Amino acid sequence: MWTIATFQPTALFSLRPANATTNGGKTLITPTPYAIKMALLDVALRVHGQTNGIAWFPSIRDLQIAIALPNYLTVINTFIKILRPHKSGSKDTFGTGLEGPMGNTIAYRELVYFAGLLKIAVQSNGKPAKVTEQPPLPKLLSQIHYLGKRGGFVQFTQVEEVTDLPERFTLLTHRDNEPFALHGLMQLLDDCGPKMTFAHVDVYSGKNISVGKPNGRIINPIILPYRLTKSSRAYSLYEYVTSP
Repeated sequence: MWTIATFQPTALFSLRPANATTNGGKTLITPTPYAIKMALLDVALRVHGQTNGIAWFPSIRDLQIAIALPNYLTVINTFIKILRPHKSGSKDTFGTGLEGPMGNTIAYRELVYFAGLLKIAVQSNGKPAKVTEQPPLPKLLSQIHYLGKRGGFVQFTQVEEVTDLPERFTLLTHRDNEPFALHGLMQLLDDCGPKMTFAHVDVYSGKNISVGKPNGRIINPIILPYRLTKSSRAYSLYEYVTSP
């Protein structure tokens, strides 16, 4: 059984790839499985408490995730002003006689505009041993307010449950021998490793999350059925490609 939630994006979306090694602002065009699962865990902890969040985490970690993006989406290229720590200690940047640890600079960023609704489908990967370990997915999905970086706000509109996943959806969680679009846009999406525990995602536990390890975030190459149709120095327009 798949649970499908529909969202109306109300702000621009941005999410840096997990394997990025520079401060550049390249963005993915879709929320990753890891980002979606962390959004569900965030709702579980805030609304239902830590006890339930810990109990539900294994089921959330192992969810199958699929997504249906709008027919058109635009990646906007821009420069923004940011604060960055001084490398050599505090400085009087503005000549005011006051020293500070941060200085102004500009940085390249990419932002995604979704021209339509965003649909996320989740499916439990088997039944948990206890009923208390099964998260209420429709309720959790209905209380997600943003995806990706903070400020990528979305408005929940509806939720439904279906037996079979509609063809419009693209599976984001890796499966062996899974068919993919021959002509599409490849994205490197991160997901929860099979041995990740709640302590790894708990920012207060002191444990670090490694990339590429079973107890950390794993990277899967996913082909999204989109093609570049127009571009300039200011934007790139992508269009959904239907299967032949």
